[in-house]
Amino acid sequence: MSRSGRFWALALVAALAVAGGIWRTRQRTFTVEQRADRNVLLVTIDTLRADALSAYGGRAATPQLDRLASNGARFTFAHSHAVVTLPSHTSLLTGTYPYEHGVRDNNGYRLRPGQATLATRLEPLGFATGAFVGGFPLDQRFGLNAGFDVYDDRIGEAGSTVDFALPERRADAVVAAALGWTRAQKTKWFAWVHVFDPHAPYQAPEEFARRYPDDPYAAEVAWTDAALAPLFDSLASAPRPTLVIVTADHGESLGQHGELTHGIFAYESTLRVPLIVAEIEGGGSVAAGVVIDTPARHVDVLPTVLEAIGAGTDARLPGRSLGPVIASRSGGDRPSYFEAMTANLSRGWAPLRGVIAGREKYIDLPIAELYALDTDPREDNNLSPARHDRVEVLLNTLRGFNVAPPALPGEETAAVRDRLRALGYVGGSAAAPRDRYRDEDDPKRLIDIDALLHRAGDFFQRGRPHEAAALFQEAIKKRPDTADAYRYLAFVYWQSGRPEEAIRTLEEALKHGVSHRDVRVKLGIYLAETGRADRAIGLLEGLAGDDIEALNALGIAYGQAGRAPDASRTFRRALEIDPTNGLAWQNIGTLELRAGDRGAAESSLRRALSIDDSLPGAHTTLGVVLAQTGRKADAIDEWKRAVALNASEFDALYNLTVTLIELGRSDEARRYGQQYVATAPPAFYRADIARIESLIR
Repeated sequence: MSRSGRFWALALVAALAVAGGIWRTRQRTFTVEQRADRNVLLVTIDTLRADALSAYGGRAATPQLDRLASNGARFTFAHSHAVVTLPSHTSLLTGTYPYEHGVRDNNGYRLRPGQATLATRLEPLGFATGAFVGGFPLDQRFGLNAGFDVYDDRIGEAGSTVDFALPERRADAVVAAALGWTRAQKTKWFAWVHVFDPHAPYQAPEEFARRYPDDPYAAEVAWTDAALAPLFDSLASAPRPTLVIVTADHGESLGQHGELTHGIFAYESTLRVPLIVAEIEGGGSVAAGVVIDTPARHVDVLPTVLEAIGAGTDARLPGRSLGPVIASRSGGDRPSYFEAMTANLSRGWAPLRGVIAGREKYIDLPIAELYALDTDPREDNNLSPARHDRVEVLLNTLRGFNVAPPALPGEETAAVRDRLRALGYVGGSAAAPRDRYRDEDDPKRLIDIDALLHRAGDFFQRGRPHEAAALFQEAIKKRPDTADAYRYLAFVYWQSGRPEEAIRTLEEALKHGVSHRDVRVKLGIYLAETGRADRAIGLLEGLAGDDIEALNALGIAYGQAGRAPDASRTFRRALEIDPTNGLAWQNIGTLELRAGDRGAAESSLRRALSIDDSLPGAHTTLGVVLAQTGRKADAIDEWKRAVALNASEFDALYNLTVTLIELGRSDEARRYGQQYVATAPPAFYRADIARIESLIR
């Protein structure tokens, strides 16, 4: 060997040594051996198409996941059962289909208490259990925290922009939290690590964005892979082996079939997911990876883990362990059920259900679809009109799943329906199940409305609310039962300082029978904030239950009505459900400040910020407490932080202007005052705007 060749050989050996035991020389073909004394790591990557990873032929460079696949089992034909985050993860963690666990959408659903999950099954077996999540749809308020010793969901509360962008935490922050926990464990552990970054909007760190200037989604995928590297590398020095399972909750359409993101259709772009099963063991050999073409399903993940740790199987579960499939590299096909219910629940469109059997896929809609995925992987050729025989077979297969229609999110009790009628609203919902849906209810006929809503949201985020409002109005005109269009339109009006139009929009929705839970909660908040607390209470009482948003809204209404004890009780109920709900602590602190208990208020507000430092309202109110107790310099810092987090934190802008003028800092005060005058909506702040104008002249 030449000296240069010798150098590169040594460099390669050194690189492998640095990476740790995970990348040692392969000595065996990978199988999943039963072993009770092992760790279990489940990594879920939100919105990750199967074909996005380079191991699956994707454009994004994903060396960490590719190496894991090369030493484990890579499934080429794995599928989710839902195309939005919460239902899909609930299927993964319970091993059941959506119609069995009952969580059918991201909003308005909560896992039933007592439902067995992977965490509740492993905790009694001596596993420490920790979850580290990066996206708001998996906040513990939705019930997936059962069985976890630690459920780290410090993402940020759903604030004023949640209508268009969900709060998230970057993958490197999630990994850092998970690493801190796993390294501290003295016994075997189960960790679930969820990273949200590939979800829209695609905003990868600059280094990765530069690598993919024309493909921001690929940039996010490549960044996520790099962010996971420390987690995988750390396992090479763990005292026991770790079974690692990596998958996605769903994919991303990226414009295929007219869908920009996900949630409406269940084509392969959003339904097929990557699935990698591997083992990392420090100091041991690394297996040669295998590629498995046998179909796999999310409901198979939980049985795979149970068998791998020697915990036996649960015959009540619909899934099967993938261990034997990996060992034999083959296995019998089992049909897989899937659904997409978001558009049905929030827009009244036809519910989408379907089944995959072998390489055939049937989608049960008013305009039925049948695809041969082996020859038509992009699902361009609908065979349903010509293959009635196969449609009938697969329809009967689908019927065998005994699918129940979804309960409505925040479903009304009889008392709630009576209260709605008493308030002048029509009962029912846009999502109320019907006996029959027509061709015009098929999502394929309505996907242009989804595009309208996306365009409108983009206009709003770019500071063009008038164009946004026009598009939302157009969507409502096209389809008057589109609940989320009413909610979005009302939000645009509210943020634009047009509260009466916001309220009128939501009341029109209710009068037309669109009584979706999100519409009612938002209307309750707006009524309370505009001095109509009694009407808000009438709307929200009975709806709240275990719904965190509804509880916070009801608590605000109680507070505005002068019913402080009821407000405090309601906020503390929210904290019982979700102890990491910083917004509830902020609201408690506000109540305590109104009652004149500044010490208690400061304690509650600091607790809110210890949970979620990105709450601008908590910084604003804490600043008021500090100013009232002689700490004006600290108060100014809090108000500046609030404004930095949200330029529309108008109370903080007002307080900054007035306090800085009092301290003789006129130039600085003028800057904040001008911002206040230019941006504060006169409908809410007319008198205060006039005062600030007089102060900064």
